Amino acid sequence: MEVTPPKDFLRPCLLLLLREHPAHGYDLLERTQAFGFKSSDPGRLYRALRALERDGLVHSTWEVSDTGPDRRIYQLTRPGMEELHRRVRAIAGTRRLMDAFLGRYEEFVALARESEPRRASR
Repeated sequence: MEVTPPKDFLRPCLLLLLREHPAHGYDLLERTQAFGFKSSDPGRLYRALRALERDGLVHSTWEVSDTGPDRRIYQLTRPGMEELHRRVRAIAGTRRLMDAFLGRYEEFVALARESEPRRASR
């Protein structure tokens, strides 16, 4: 079963990645794959980066290159750091709710497993 990232999860992911270090779009596109995003949708990433910049959460500058095309480098701003902290607190609260839900569900799964014959370990 394919797991898709939650709605609006790209924004906090980008803020976190930029908290780690400034980066250009292609680097961010590759690094967001760790959070379940596909590299086949660069338009979504660049729209999110433009929105973050418009909201004052990131700042970009052009990096001039002698060997290839110039690249826009994004970095986190102070308001972006504060927004990341707010988002992480909200995500942590959601995780507590999901853990409570899964814990209750696992009570039923554990009961069902006890009645099933045990499989041999490999």
